[in-house]
Amino acid sequence: MAEGGPTTNSVVAGHAVTTAPVGAAAQNSPLRQVQQVRVLQLNDGEHLNTTLFRLQKGWTLHFFLGPSLCARPVRIFVNHPPADRPFRRDEYYELKWQYYSQSRCDDSDRYAELQLKLAGSFQYFFSYDNSGNKKHGSGYFVVDPLLPLPNGDVLPLDSICIQTILSKCIGPFSQWEKCFRVSKETGYNMVHLTPIQLLGASNSSYCLSDQLRINPVFKEDGRTLTYDDVGEFIRRIHTDWGVLTVTDLVLNHTSYDSPWLLEHPECGYNLLNSPHLRPAYLFDRALSYFSEQVADGQWEGQGIPANITNDGHIRAMERVLLEQVLPELKLWEFYCADVDDLVQQFKEACEEVGDALPEAGGKKYQLTVVQDPAYRRLMSSVDLGRALTIFNVERTDAETEKERIQKCSEAFRKHLEKLNAEVARDLQHHLKAAVENCGKGVGYERLDAQGPKLGPVTREKPLITEYFRLLNSQSGSWQADEKLMNKKDARHILAHNGWVMGDDPLRNFAEAGSNVYLRRELLAWGDNVKLRYGKRPEDCPFLWKHMLEYTMATARIFHGVRIDNCHSTPINVAEFMLDAARQVNPDLYVVAELFTGKEDLDNVFVNRLGITSLVREAMSAFDSHEEGRLVYRYGGEPVGAFLKPATRPLTPAIAHAMFLDLTHDNPCAIQKRSVYDPLPSAALVAMASCAIGSTRGYDELVPHHIHVVEEGRCYPVWDDDSKKDDVRSVNNRSGIIAAKRALNQLHQQLGMAGFNQVYVDQVDENIVAVTRHCPNSHHSVILVARTAFKHPHNPQATGYIPPLCIPGVVEEIILEARLVQKSPDDFNQDGTFINGLNNYQLEMQEHIQLYGSAMIELSGGGEGSNSPVQEVDFINFPPGSIIAFRVSLPQHTRQAISSLRSCLREFGFHVRPGSPKGEQRWDFLSIVSELSLSDLNRVLYRCDPEERDEGWGGGVYHIPGWQSLKYCGLQGFISVMADIRNTNDLGHPFCENLRQGDWMPDYIANRLVRHRTTKKLGQWFEGVFDSLKEIPRYLIPCYFDAILAGAYATITEMSWGQMSEFVTQGSTLVRALALASVQFCGDVASSPLPHLSTKILKDIPTMVNEETGRREQRCSTLAAGLPHFSSGVMRCWGRDTFIALRGLLLVTGRYSDARNLILAFAGCLRHGLIPNLLGAGAHARFNCRDAVWWWLQCVQDYCTMVDDGLDILTLPVCRLFPTDDSPPRDSGYTEEPLYKIIQEALQRHAQGISFRERHAGPSLDINMSSPGFNVNAGVDWETGFVFGGNENNCGTWMDKMGESDMAGNKGKPATPRDGSAVEIVALCKSTLRWLVALHQSGAYPYDGITFQTDGKETTVTFAEWNAKLQENFEKKFWVASEPFAEEESPKLIHRRGIYKDSVGASSPWADYQLRPNFCIAMAVAPELFTPERAWAALEIVETVLLGPLGVKTLDPKDWKYRGNYINSVDSHEVETARGFNYHQGPEWLWPVGYFLRAKLHFSSLVGGADTFYKCIDKVKVTLSNHHQALLKSPWKGLPELTNADGAFCKDGCPTQAWSASTILDVLYDMDKLVRGNNQMSTV
Repeated sequence: MAEGGPTTNSVVAGHAVTTAPVGAAAQNSPLRQVQQVRVLQLNDGEHLNTTLFRLQKGWTLHFFLGPSLCARPVRIFVNHPPADRPFRRDEYYELKWQYYSQSRCDDSDRYAELQLKLAGSFQYFFSYDNSGNKKHGSGYFVVDPLLPLPNGDVLPLDSICIQTILSKCIGPFSQWEKCFRVSKETGYNMVHLTPIQLLGASNSSYCLSDQLRINPVFKEDGRTLTYDDVGEFIRRIHTDWGVLTVTDLVLNHTSYDSPWLLEHPECGYNLLNSPHLRPAYLFDRALSYFSEQVADGQWEGQGIPANITNDGHIRAMERVLLEQVLPELKLWEFYCADVDDLVQQFKEACEEVGDALPEAGGKKYQLTVVQDPAYRRLMSSVDLGRALTIFNVERTDAETEKERIQKCSEAFRKHLEKLNAEVARDLQHHLKAAVENCGKGVGYERLDAQGPKLGPVTREKPLITEYFRLLNSQSGSWQADEKLMNKKDARHILAHNGWVMGDDPLRNFAEAGSNVYLRRELLAWGDNVKLRYGKRPEDCPFLWKHMLEYTMATARIFHGVRIDNCHSTPINVAEFMLDAARQVNPDLYVVAELFTGKEDLDNVFVNRLGITSLVREAMSAFDSHEEGRLVYRYGGEPVGAFLKPATRPLTPAIAHAMFLDLTHDNPCAIQKRSVYDPLPSAALVAMASCAIGSTRGYDELVPHHIHVVEEGRCYPVWDDDSKKDDVRSVNNRSGIIAAKRALNQLHQQLGMAGFNQVYVDQVDENIVAVTRHCPNSHHSVILVARTAFKHPHNPQATGYIPPLCIPGVVEEIILEARLVQKSPDDFNQDGTFINGLNNYQLEMQEHIQLYGSAMIELSGGGEGSNSPVQEVDFINFPPGSIIAFRVSLPQHTRQAISSLRSCLREFGFHVRPGSPKGEQRWDFLSIVSELSLSDLNRVLYRCDPEERDEGWGGGVYHIPGWQSLKYCGLQGFISVMADIRNTNDLGHPFCENLRQGDWMPDYIANRLVRHRTTKKLGQWFEGVFDSLKEIPRYLIPCYFDAILAGAYATITEMSWGQMSEFVTQGSTLVRALALASVQFCGDVASSPLPHLSTKILKDIPTMVNEETGRREQRCSTLAAGLPHFSSGVMRCWGRDTFIALRGLLLVTGRYSDARNLILAFAGCLRHGLIPNLLGAGAHARFNCRDAVWWWLQCVQDYCTMVDDGLDILTLPVCRLFPTDDSPPRDSGYTEEPLYKIIQEALQRHAQGISFRERHAGPSLDINMSSPGFNVNAGVDWETGFVFGGNENNCGTWMDKMGESDMAGNKGKPATPRDGSAVEIVALCKSTLRWLVALHQSGAYPYDGITFQTDGKETTVTFAEWNAKLQENFEKKFWVASEPFAEEESPKLIHRRGIYKDSVGASSPWADYQLRPNFCIAMAVAPELFTPERAWAALEIVETVLLGPLGVKTLDPKDWKYRGNYINSVDSHEVETARGFNYHQGPEWLWPVGYFLRAKLHFSSLVGGADTFYKCIDKVKVTLSNHHQALLKSPWKGLPELTNADGAFCKDGCPTQAWSASTILDVLYDMDKLVRGNNQMSTV
């Protein structure tokens, strides 16, 4: 199953499905037909320079803004040029922002698109300071090249099989084709040719004398070979054989005998341009003479013989160097100052200056030695001006000026001597390290078993390798050498290149500031010198020009380059050269070998240079287990990996590997391991899903290292007819060539056909089995190799090997092979040709059936059996053996997969047409289209209490040993799978549960089949899962995920399709929040909605009661929060319902559900209030003062937001309680139009409400005190303010009642908020404003209310009441920014410039507490507020109360503030025990929506368009946090609250209806405001 399928804004699901046999042409892959898009999220301050992102040409890259960048004016730049422009590394292009949706209320869908047309390394950066100069974030991405094949196809990187050939060993040019034919016939499709240029005196393959001349060894008949000749040859073998060629670029050094060095010594690090090397050079010369003296036996008397044979000799050498050789050099003088000279200068300066400072005047200054840049002896200095400040001071111990200067000079002298001593001490540490390093080097070269064992010290094999080369001068002593380095010839004294263990590869170890040469840390290569480029071409023009010409000549000819010594090549130089190379060869393949030891450092080189593949070595493995780990590490996905969509996040990658069984500069595998290991190790390497390769000689069983320096013989050529003992030629009978050919062909076929999934199994200590699996065809290749890291005791013995269980049917044995010794070891190394062992014979069979195998036999299973696996026994499988099986799925399994794919086609999968097993299933889209949003609530969501409420005995799905899912519906599974899928975490307990049994699929189908409306969908899942159960268990997670992801994507799209245009055309954030409407709104049997009037004929859902057979109303209710408020009496709250209704139902277009809730609650009106807890109506509890006002606000919103919304006012309402004291009545007993219910609510408040709750006492509320059951509310007609409550109850949303006996807060409300709560006053004002307009338009029959006062009837019109509120609101609620004379209760004010939380509270100080409730008032009745005051108060809320997600419910400076809510803990702490501080600081989310809506409203009033758009930006920044929280939440919702500063609160609901609703409200309002402002601007 390949990539490509449906994508949505919320879930990316679906993949192209196809099948292809091994070896299918690459162009048949659907990967070429499905547009691949990768999405990279940008985050503020994120510089990803050490993170590798790999992409391919033809793909599309999208940049998205992360939450930290939303609302910023981000500008993004890339140096990937448009199609018509050439690449310039320092030339950047700005990308334009685009939008997926039509929403303008948030930036969650804003993206910038880049079409990837070029291969190479590219950088992006972004800024938001408008200048485009400062980089607020940056990173790289690497685009792989396309490697052409002669037939027009492209060679996948994972199909590369490369062989290294030492060019100097090929012979004359006429022999090249015969030599290259060895590679071609052995199955290699790429040749790595070491440099073909003129080599230096050492004849090392990597030490070039002239980079622009072809090596004359290729000359024939006096004709010099040219680059054109080489280019023509390379083109021919590519066209005729399909073999690509790469060669090395050697940029870091050149041979010391390069002719151009004499003319241009500035190209190396010499003692003139790099004087910091002078001390190291002198030390190096002294070591050279010391080595000669040791060779002559002059130090034997002190324990240092010419033949170093033990550690004692080395210790003696170290002692002599430290005590005798180094002291004589006086190297410290190169770093120290001349004390006498500086003191004399100081004296003269003192006399000239005259005035002295007070004695303590200069103590604050530090004096340091300033290094002489020319590194001359005793020429370092100090800052004389600073010295005068410090030491030229008044002296109480001096009688004359002369005496004062003398004493000052003496103090200065002592300080200089101290500084010199410190410098000398530091130098001594370096020299001691240098001597230790010399000792280590001698020990390795002469004593170490793994070293070269150089033997006695001679002039040809010196004791210590020299670090410097004298090009044209000779000397006889270090003293003479020191004189030489002070002359003009010092420019011809050049530093060697080499390797520094553990050094920072990004630092040039030869530059000033490095002590590598002084400390003798360099493993020097004595045949070359290190090149000195500088920072830019102007620093060394000849060198840059010369090497550029060399680079471009190479790139024109070869398909790729290997950067030699890449870790030490200055990265700026490599960048420059590769940029030029790609100008002439845009698809240049770049290989490098890095020894940084750290992946992030590797990535720096890969990113900046655009390295395609990094060389990795199988020989680095110390046993078979490690070798198997490397096979898995370096490529491929796990077998059974999840299907990934064509559009998906761009995730960090590891560098593409070129995995070699042996590199050309490593010891021979036969010497390091055994002769039986090359074949199995090569086989394991061939099974890696990456580029692979080897070096010439490995396949021919050459039993020694073919040295890049010392080797001077020629390779044998290919000859089909040659005899086995003919050293001049090789063929299929030589070494393991035949097996290697088969393995290379297999590797190429696996890569071309998409076998990109890998599984490695350690069968036993030496045997490794590797599976390569194709997700398209579900064919597999399984290779088993028996390694021999040590020579086996009995090479022919098989011993006990566990049987191999093969999942599926073995179609054939691709190959089986082993190496057999035919005669005793008697290797004779030929003097002319590089010959291999000829006393070993390869026994191999290819493409045979199981019964033809000489190695294994079938013991069980197979096509036609009931077993899903075939079991084979190893009967003849000694060390060095390999066997590879081609495996397919049984027929019944293939049918099941065909059926699955047919079902998946409905989700947009690209599938190969096939006949599904059995009858055609129902059309998925048709099934889902019949489902209502209430049905989809069951399909997608349902938390544990909701599911248990159904009475089936079920709950959410539980995974043993892990945890329970969040939901019973698909979202519960998708939330887990989304994280697993991104990382292919097939070891997750979720996946293990799927592999172990069918419980999870059965659970999904069974719970849907039980319900009439979802039965068809459940049966669809049953049918699909029947097929799922028949496929191999290792594939079940993959297909299960595809089925659910596809179904989920389709269902969510269908959900949005039933919503408003604002949602269907909305952004990702809008659509994600809109799903909360489905999440919370559903039919729960234990929490029904009271029956609506039967006269309402439209959109009242019904269902047949299975027990009574009667059709009943089953309207949806809104859960307050999940999982705590989801079923029973605790599910449906009046206040919560109507705070959430606008966003979740009206904004989303669910008008019928909104209408039904409004009417049902209207039917429960009692005492002029609607229920706090609905309790199905009959068991309603009327103990809150604010719910009725939220209900009235929703009636208003419904009328204004819904077309013909005013019709609701005349719809009949079934009165459950026709009078306050009547029992619950049946539906239809009393019906009244909605407008009368509205009027009654207002009338009752005007008259005054006072009652005691029915059934008051512990049975109703175990925590409430007796006075708390008394409910009262009314209107203060002096101000028009609604008031109510008492100190024993809490009738607003801040309704926490104390529960702790231990702390003594039980029965005490934490936040009574009695009196006139600010948001209730505003909600009342909003209602009155609306009714005034409604009455004037004739849509509402009443113009006011009538009530009794002192026995007299009083009538107040809505207009009068409205005006009274307007007149008195700011008088009573505004807390002035500055004190004034008539101010009420100034001592209670601790925060000014705000609005009170209440007026008339029983605890007067509570009125003045800073809480976020006035923000609610501003949003619903903004006309009450003076815009400037409102804006100032909102700024205080933003500064003091606003958190990352929520808003603090109390001022942090308030003495009652407690920011962390833990309801589950009881204690003696009154303020927090049993969560008493629920609303005393914890940060609630839903008020944030009203705060932001208020900001949006007042922004334009106080500052015009500029302030408005700045406010828009701030709102977007705030909402970006909610978007991030929503994406991360497994509940896919926003929490009820957080603890202080956004910390997680475990005791709150993880998803709350009003939290999502009010954020959706903000987005809706903002979208309207932005569009309105844009239209005004256009006008």
